[in-house]
Amino acid sequence: MKNNKILAVVSAAVLAAGVLAGCGSSKTADTAASSAAAATSAATEADVAATAAATEAAKDGAGEKITVAASVTPHAEILAKAKEILAGQGYDLEVKEFEDYVQPNNVVESGEFDANYFQHVNYLNSFNEENGTHLTIAENGKIHYEPFGIYGGTKKSLDEVADGDAIAVPNDTTNEARALLLLQQEGLIKLKDGAGITATVNDIAENPHNLKIVEIEAAQVSKQLPDVAYAVINGNYAMQAGLSVEKDALAVESADGDAIQQYVNIIAVKEGNESLPKIKALTDVLHSDEIKQFINDTYKGSVVPYEGEQ
Repeated sequence: MKNNKILAVVSAAVLAAGVLAGCGSSKTADTAASSAAAATSAATEADVAATAAATEAAKDGAGEKITVAASVTPHAEILAKAKEILAGQGYDLEVKEFEDYVQPNNVVESGEFDANYFQHVNYLNSFNEENGTHLTIAENGKIHYEPFGIYGGTKKSLDEVADGDAIAVPNDTTNEARALLLLQQEGLIKLKDGAGITATVNDIAENPHNLKIVEIEAAQVSKQLPDVAYAVINGNYAMQAGLSVEKDALAVESADGDAIQQYVNIIAVKEGNESLPKIKALTDVLHSDEIKQFINDTYKGSVVPYEGEQ
């Protein structure tokens, strides 16, 4: 079709030259012939430019779809911003929001979705071990971390802690350990030596205030605030509950603590898909300056771009 277009342009120019020559004006005919040559060159250049543009589009997404399962806050919100950037590269980012911590992994394992964005490294490892799944971190897939915080329920300061106070914590393996490490950081409990990121309530060696640790599904912890003295809440669920790390948390994980390094949030994919071009395009955008600025401006410390080793 492109060649036909060029032929049509050239034919029209040559015909015009012939008509003018028939009128007895050789100078005009020469001019027309020159115009025909120019038209041919312009058409050729246009064709080459179109081909180059098509080739460039092919390098990028060229309309290729990327499907990602995500938690609502902040993951889906960050992806909404990334969608705009990826569209300019030719990719169509399609995001589905989930409210639990199980289905996002199941739909990636099944191949229904390309990736998910909702969990940290330790949860992924634990999920694989417990469910026999084959999920892994995408190339350059460590994106951000969300500092855990202790939030006040019936008590508004950690100075008010009293014997027998109830503290709600997430009940899944990795998030519970993270919550207990934060309670230890603040001197409320002491864990057995070596408990670390696998700690459970059974690893509490010292509990000077006889605190009652109430284990609850992660998404429900914030809803227990009216009924407990304190609650240790995941960053995304705290935001969903309208809580701010900066303004509302009574204590926050230390930025240089081991927990931060262990609990960075990731883009997870099925094994073998870590370096697919569309996955790399996604993770590259999520590490872009534009996305980092969006995260910092939007979440004001509740979500922090990850700058460490991949």
